[in-house]
Amino acid sequence: MTDKNNDLIKKWYKTAIADFNAAETLDKHMNPKPLEIIGFHCQQAAEKLLKGFLASNSIEPPKIHDIQRLCEMCMEINGDFEKMKAVCEELNPYSVQTRYPSAIELLETDIERALQSVQTMIEFFEAQGIVIRS
Repeated sequence: MTDKNNDLIKKWYKTAIADFNAAETLDKHMNPKPLEIIGFHCQQAAEKLLKGFLASNSIEPPKIHDIQRLCEMCMEINGDFEKMKAVCEELNPYSVQTRYPSAIELLETDIERALQSVQTMIEFFEAQGIVIRS
């Protein structure tokens, strides 16, 4: 793996963690909570984790927001990603469709589950020995 590729992988993971931190910060400190924006950042964190994994396996991540499809691609490399299917299903609707008015209506409980889903994915990556925080 080249240094350039290694740097790109680190950027995917760094940006994923930044999205998750943004979601947590908005959840804790804004009132009323911007539920759609928090959900969007959760989906983006998961998307970037998956794309970082693909890049770390010399696969150019496709320019898609469908994290269920990205998870399937990761499963082709490492079958343990099967454990992330439910997480990706939970987060997939929060992609770009939440960024438009009247797309979907979210509740605080939805966002609590979204934040927990990203935390689960981060823990999964760490359990796999994948360094996402440096």
